[in-house]
Amino acid sequence: MGKIAQGILGGLSGKVGNIIGGSWKGIDYIRIKPSSVANPRTIGQVNQRNKFTVTLEFIQAVKPFIQKGYKFLAVKKTAFNAAMSYVLNNAITGVEPDFEVDYATALVSRGGLSAALNPTTDLATPGEVTFNWDDNSAEGNANTTDKAMLLVYNPSKKESISLTDGADRTVGTQIVAIPTTYAGDTVELFMAFITADGSQVSNSTYLGSGIAN
Repeated sequence: MGKIAQGILGGLSGKVGNIIGGSWKGIDYIRIKPSSVANPRTIGQVNQRNKFTVTLEFIQAVKPFIQKGYKFLAVKKTAFNAAMSYVLNNAITGVEPDFEVDYATALVSRGGLSAALNPTTDLATPGEVTFNWDDNSAEGNANTTDKAMLLVYNPSKKESISLTDGADRTVGTQIVAIPTTYAGDTVELFMAFITADGSQVSNSTYLGSGIAN
């Protein structure tokens, strides 16, 4: 986009050939209309759009978690866009045209803090998911006051329940309440840690899937 200095003829407005002119916030500009693509629906383009759609559905559904989990990767981009880029390029699987998110590699949090040790989940009790982990606060750069970040993603409903300020790392357990409408649905489970002051996060760990009660 190029600016046009106001001269004797003024700024360009509208379209002349493949040149488009206009004004935005009092600044005149011009841009070149891109040449039309001969075949805008090639197999490669369709596949990429399908992958993008699958990624977008997932990232939108877990957005509250992503905003904390990708906070420190939001350099000249939003945390949302950073997560979109990572999942799209690293965690989409399937054969055209049927693509899906590979949850095992779809990091919903990325950082250098020590991750969870031996995390497990229990969905036996209706309306809740219990997350358990071992205390590794004496290892690596872990802290006793690190808070658990817990995510329950429901693919069929394209929504999630998350907790980003859960129990301390030393506690080793946290219950996350889920809607009764999740009963019978498959849910995907993740956890990570964040420091008490929010200055660091860990990579997320995928804890597998289960049937909500």
